[in-house]
Amino acid sequence: MNTHAPIPSVPGIVDRAVVVPPPHVPGPDALWRPPAVYSSRPRFHPWELPMLVLVVLLSLGGYATVLALVATGEISDYFLLVLALPVLVLFARGVLFAQQRVGAVQMTPTQFPEGYRMMVEAAARYGLRYVPDGYVVNGNGAINAFASGHGFRRYIVIYSDLFEVGGAARSPEALEFVIAHEVGHIAAGHTSYWRQLLTGTVMSIPILGTTLSRAQEYTADNYGYYTRPSGAPGAIGLMAAGKYMLGAVDFDQFADRAVLEKGFFVTLVNLLSTHPVLTWRAAALRDRTRAGAIVLRPRQATRGIGSGHTLPIDEPLSSARPAPGSLPNELANPPKF
Repeated sequence: MNTHAPIPSVPGIVDRAVVVPPPHVPGPDALWRPPAVYSSRPRFHPWELPMLVLVVLLSLGGYATVLALVATGEISDYFLLVLALPVLVLFARGVLFAQQRVGAVQMTPTQFPEGYRMMVEAAARYGLRYVPDGYVVNGNGAINAFASGHGFRRYIVIYSDLFEVGGAARSPEALEFVIAHEVGHIAAGHTSYWRQLLTGTVMSIPILGTTLSRAQEYTADNYGYYTRPSGAPGAIGLMAAGKYMLGAVDFDQFADRAVLEKGFFVTLVNLLSTHPVLTWRAAALRDRTRAGAIVLRPRQATRGIGSGHTLPIDEPLSSARPAPGSLPNELANPPKF
């Protein structure tokens, strides 16, 4: 680890890079308070907060309607079970966290140390005042990762097969993008108990709930890109072709298809998905001048990474940024995270 790791600024928001000492790597149960000065965090997707407000209002309206109908005798008293929802959400979060604590391998300075380092550094960049817990579970061939929480604890879970992607012979940058994406969910507040309580019932509604979910995934992608932009093509290749064939995916050709593949059913598939369809997601990671497409497909295929495109609004300043017209060396060569 470098003796001084820059926390990059965000062009257009902060005009200077803030240099701080590297994060201390504590024991798994220790709290770590990072330095007080950080550059701005990545931006939320513009659809996320309006959709969140709408979903919360609909949830509260639904609860109020049920209580009113019970009070007037219009529906059975059994519907008062909706009042138990806060306990049920708390119980479900507690069970999920306990499953990781007793059955998963915890990332520490001595167990999966590279993944732990990536998690600590992402927490530092995002201004978190603690290091989330990190766990590795047996993926049995599946590629996945997620973030959640219980009480005051927040954690990420990485399926073990992702560490094959993180090997030196493949794309450790893709692994870092994935880990930063998951820590980004925590930094953006997506794992909050109150958020899950107030949105959980509506999130299962097609189109309405899935639209909020897609906006949240774009936001988490902004965090992943902010930390490791060169890992974005590898992460897309991983989701599209798997852990062994990610290097065979031409990122630009894949992203170009966001514009070329069109029609009613393409739009419908995206509307019903909790995550942006992959070609649209790739286009959003490549062209950092506009937010990712939520409902309608992108209208133009602007090339960004490695093509001499104008520096995006949330791309870290880095001396390692590729020269115009070239791709990083590691880039030359359906999960739900």
